[in-house]
Amino acid sequence: MSSNKLSAVLEEQIHRLCLNDFPCGHGTWRKTKDSTEGATTEETDALLDLLSCPHSPWRQDESWSPQAPALRQLAVLTPERLHTDFIYKYFITFRIVDKNVTVIDDGLLKFSKLEELVLSANKISDIPAQNLPSTLKILELRANQLSALNSLDNGLPPRLQYLGLGSNSLGSCDDVCYLTGRHWPQLVCLDLSDCEFQDQQSLLKALSTLPCLRTLVLEGNPFTLAPCYPGFTVDSLPQLSCLDASWISPEERHCFRGLAKKSDLIVDQASATVRVGRMMGIPDPSTSVDENAPDFPVITYSYFCTYEFLSHQTVNRVKNPSYTFPSLYMSVSLIVQNVRKLDGVCQFDAAHVTEDCFSDADLHSNKNCEKESPRPDSQHLVFTEETRHDLAEVSRHSTSKLPWSECMAVSDSQTFIVSDLGGLKRFFNRGLYLTIKEEKVLSWPASSEDIPVAKPSLTVKEKKGGKEKESPIKSGSTKDKSKDKKKKSVPELVQDAPIRRVLGSVHVPLQSLVKRSQKVEVLCELAALHTESEMEARQTPEKASKGKERKECEEMHVHTDNSETVHLGLVTVELSVELEKWLSASEAHQLLLPHPNS
Repeated sequence: MSSNKLSAVLEEQIHRLCLNDFPCGHGTWRKTKDSTEGATTEETDALLDLLSCPHSPWRQDESWSPQAPALRQLAVLTPERLHTDFIYKYFITFRIVDKNVTVIDDGLLKFSKLEELVLSANKISDIPAQNLPSTLKILELRANQLSALNSLDNGLPPRLQYLGLGSNSLGSCDDVCYLTGRHWPQLVCLDLSDCEFQDQQSLLKALSTLPCLRTLVLEGNPFTLAPCYPGFTVDSLPQLSCLDASWISPEERHCFRGLAKKSDLIVDQASATVRVGRMMGIPDPSTSVDENAPDFPVITYSYFCTYEFLSHQTVNRVKNPSYTFPSLYMSVSLIVQNVRKLDGVCQFDAAHVTEDCFSDADLHSNKNCEKESPRPDSQHLVFTEETRHDLAEVSRHSTSKLPWSECMAVSDSQTFIVSDLGGLKRFFNRGLYLTIKEEKVLSWPASSEDIPVAKPSLTVKEKKGGKEKESPIKSGSTKDKSKDKKKKSVPELVQDAPIRRVLGSVHVPLQSLVKRSQKVEVLCELAALHTESEMEARQTPEKASKGKERKECEEMHVHTDNSETVHLGLVTVELSVELEKWLSASEAHQLLLPHPNS
């Protein structure tokens, strides 16, 4: 890729000012004392109007420098002053945004009085300090391609007061070394937002050496997801006045006093709690049951939600990967707590950590429904090329199964402790996907001989015809046979593999958690039934028009080409995702104290 030098872009912008062309500069269009009568000339005021009139064809975009319009006016009033050196020294501010600049070359040094340089949204990968004018006070390099600061060794502008490095791939230990008072002795404002800094303690230790630092922007870095942020930052930088565009109040500083001295409490990990509340709007499945349907199979319906959240693979895996449980693929850095209240007692329910971690019957059903319920270890967090090297995965989690009601209180709460803050940041930027599922279970008698048992018992009564006294049956044998009838009248049921279908899915944006928000609370709305698509139905091989195989196909697919499409009304699910944040130093100390019963 060919380089696009900054000085070349600046020269082009200056050339577009047309300082020597009409209506600027010298020319026959200027009215002077020596002008020949009859020549086409313009008054100076008229020429100035042509520069500023909104509908003038000579009006130009001058937003790239506030000195540009003033320079054009000088080109009308006193064009003789506009020599090359004068023009270079006239500019104080340049704002070159999204111009594909790749190199800050030494041609910038010609602008010897430059104080403000804004180069946002370009393709600059290096900051050559020797090419920056010594008069520079503001340098904005947001959203470029910076990946290191090692070129800032010598020759830095000593008067620099503002440095913007946001939205760049910065965050290594070497980068931290260049953010000290030795390099920026007069720096007042520093923007490091949306970078990749994860080691909060080392970064704050370096920033504490900046003697004039008063304004700091750190939001969007992975370590800001940790509970200790912003408290640890506020107490570590006592000279700071503004953090993340918010003024630090005396009350806030007092709450976090002493937290910086407890660096042993600071752990670079995040704690996120996902809560699924009430689920409403699902139609009653019993309304579609035929009254003339046979007694068997017995059909039961249950409903639950699934969603994906960040988890991690363990480094050491079992030697035989063909026989592993999903929990073996979960790292010790991920703790899932499913807390439910039953009769006032909090219980830990590990049966619903993932969709595949069900009961024994569900594990059996998963073998028969592998296509519907993929294993968690197959849900990799591979969104772009830059995330393929991560160990982070997205694992699917399931709430408890509930029978149908107009308002189903899911009341599921799971807390995730994640140490890969960079992976968590990418996950939040992607968002969370919540899915509502229906599970249909068909139950049959354990033996086919048990089905007609209830009818012979009625036949005996008909034969008696109300003449029980004439019956020669002994009393002892009557009791025994009545017990046998009761047992046979309620046969033992055997469940088929569950049949699951997706009722709807919704995407929940979580980008605000990467910024300043601590909690996202939404009411997810699913307007229509989202079942298996018609494409999947067409991919199913055609079955015979008669027989059991055709019935199974109709049960597995909600609608085929010959069936009606089912639609729902508005289905809603309450969902919240909350990051744990310390509100004071004392709270942090209490939360990290060992529990008496532990």
